[in-house]
Formats: sequence, structure tokens, C-alpha cells
Amino acid sequence: MAGNMAPGPDSLSPRAKLAVTAGRTAAAISRAAGRGSGSVIGGRVALRVDPDLLSRLAGHLEVVLVSATNGKTTTTRLIAEALRAGGKVVSNALGANMPAGITSALSGGFDARFGVIEVDEKYLVSVAEDVRPKAIALLNLSRDQLDRAAETRMMAENWREGLAGTDAVVVANADDPLVAWAASSCPTVVWVAAGQMWKDDAWSCPSCGGVLQRPGDDWFCEECGFRRPMPTWALSGDYVLDPNGTAWPIRLQLPGRANKANAASSAAVAAVLGVQPEVALERMYSVAAVAGRYDVVSHLGRDLRLLLAKNPAGWLETFSLIDGPPAPVILSVNARGADGTDTSWLWDVDYTRLAGHPIFVLGDRKLDLAVRLEVAGLDFRVCEDLGEAVRSAPAGRIEVIANYTAFQDLRRQVGN
Repeated sequence: MAGNMAPGPDSLSPRAKLAVTAGRTAAAISRAAGRGSGSVIGGRVALRVDPDLLSRLAGHLEVVLVSATNGKTTTTRLIAEALRAGGKVVSNALGANMPAGITSALSGGFDARFGVIEVDEKYLVSVAEDVRPKAIALLNLSRDQLDRAAETRMMAENWREGLAGTDAVVVANADDPLVAWAASSCPTVVWVAAGQMWKDDAWSCPSCGGVLQRPGDDWFCEECGFRRPMPTWALSGDYVLDPNGTAWPIRLQLPGRANKANAASSAAVAAVLGVQPEVALERMYSVAAVAGRYDVVSHLGRDLRLLLAKNPAGWLETFSLIDGPPAPVILSVNARGADGTDTSWLWDVDYTRLAGHPIFVLGDRKLDLAVRLEVAGLDFRVCEDLGEAVRSAPAGRIEVIANYTAFQDLRRQVGN
């Protein structure tokens, strides 16, 4: 598979070179000060010096963009692993998914063939205009960060209008009506039957507002005729069905139905870039954890599995991972800037699915969560810190479920 010739840093304009250097310097200072990886501040500084730097850095790459409410980081990682069969990949693997973080990531990819980029839903259209992707993966849309994110139909409309003229092959989840409506304006779409467990944001037709009918796995609107597109790729149990009807086994270390769905979409994306399903899926097996998600760590003599859930759809998928005997569960919720400060979404989560599990509650908004659990009729204990929760938990591996900044707090505490 012949790739584009990587230009190397010397091919950049003097201004772009200065921007890259300034960004790397700012990132290094941030890391030295203990303020994180420095990718965001580095990208901001670089873009301040050269506002067109992102498009310049992406010029030699075959770019894949991945956007969704849930599963972006994991799917980005799976696609990146698959495409390494065809050449070197640069990716924002740690999830800095706005223009600054993306710019910072691409500044290290002068010798790469592929760029696999996770993009925040609100920035997808503008980033696509800058980097001219070969493929765009659209996985799902649901409510998230209610204080600052657009209503889901508004987000779908932004995608629909902004991507209407794209040259990219759009790989879209046919089972999510909002995604299907957004992608149906694009010239070239590969439809994947990836499933949709959370349906509470897609009961009305995004095209006309009518009530969607949902017989079995199908969906359609009786009022305007908008309906589920016919998929050419499909998740079927532990297999991915390709356009020829061939069933390829999914063997992942990552748990759960949602990650099989991510693998199905990733295989379809990889095929667009020339990597066959058998090779792509085999390479995905190497992914055991993604930025700490799904890691099992030892803390205070106990095994803890770290699970990230940021919104109602994510919590529903995460609960499905907790099976077998009633394992102790630690729940931690914050409401900082990166989480969204509105915690009303807690009332959309069906916490009764944790009935029978010993539950321990942490985080900045532990009392908000405690009220929600009280109304759900669950037994739980509010704890001051992780140590108290771990020491109070009965025997067995502890499942730890946290939203974004709470998850990062817990990773620091367990040294992960």
C-alpha cells in the first residue's frame, strides 16, 4: 500500500516551524510544573503563533476522524492499532480532542502515514475542514454535559449541514437515528449496524419531529418516511459481518457489547483505508486498556477495576459489564468544568441495576448521587475518600465507576 510522502518538519514555513517549537516549549514547561501532559497548552500556543498550523500538519496524512458522545477514545485507539498494519500512525491517544490537543498530537507525526484523531462533537465540522479526512467515524449521539453542550438534535443538525459536502467516506452507525440523519446528507456513507442500547434521546424523528417506531432492531418514522439505512457492515454477537457477508470473529481484551460495537465500526473504517478485517481485528486484540479505562489495579491490598462513565448512555453500558456475584461497587461523581456542572443527568440513570451490590459513594457531588440512590431504594454508604471505601468493601474485586475528572482523581490515587 503506497502512502503519501511525509514532508518532515523542514518542509514547513518559518512561521509554522516557530509555532511547533513554541508549542513544544510550552508543553515541556507545563509538564515540568506538574500541570499535566502539556498537550492542550502546547497546542494553544502553537495555534496562536500560526492559526493554520493544524491544516499544515495534516497535509501529508491520511486522516481518520472519530466523533461521538461515547466511545471516541476507545474507537480511536482500535482504529489506530488496525491501521498500523499499513504504516506509522499519529494519534491523540489520551483524548485531548479539541483543536489545541489535536494540533499538539499531529506536531509529532511528521513521519506518519495515518492520523487517527478523536474529535469533540462540537468541533468535528471545523476540524474536518482543516484536515480534509479520508474517513469520518460517527458512532452515537446522546445527552452529555447539559450546561454547555448543544441539545442532541442541534448537534446532529450541525453535523448534517457541516459535513454535507465532505469528500470523506463517512462510517456511521445505522442504529442511531440522530447519527443516521446527520450522515444521510454526506455523499459517501458506509452504514454499520453497531446497535444502540440507550434510546431515550432518539424517540422522535430528527427529520420531522414525529414519533419513531421501533419494531425489533429496526426504526422508522411513519410521518415522513425517514428510516434506518440498510447496513453493509454489522455486529452480530461475537462477529463482524463485512459487505460480502463474511463473519469475522471479534477477540478483544476490552469487555462488553459496546466495545464489540466499537470494533465493528473500527473494522469498517480500516477497510476504507485498505486494511482487511481479519488483519484489523487481530491487531485490535492487543488493546488491553485505554487511558486507564478497564485497568485492574491493586490498591490497599484489593483489586479495583477502573471504569469510566460520563453520561446516562455511558452508565447504562458500564452497568452491563458488572455481572456474576454482586461485586462491591464504588461510584464517584464530580461536576467540574470538564464534566459539566449540571448533575441533573443523574436522574436519567437507572441505578436500580446495581440492586444487591454493596455500593460506596465518593466524589465532589457524592451527596447529589446519594439522594439519587436513596430515591432508587438502594443501600449505600457515603465515604470521605477512596481508602475508606476500599477498606469498607466486602471481599471480591471492586468495580469503580467514575465520571471524567473523578476518574482522573482516582487514577492518581492508585498510581495508574
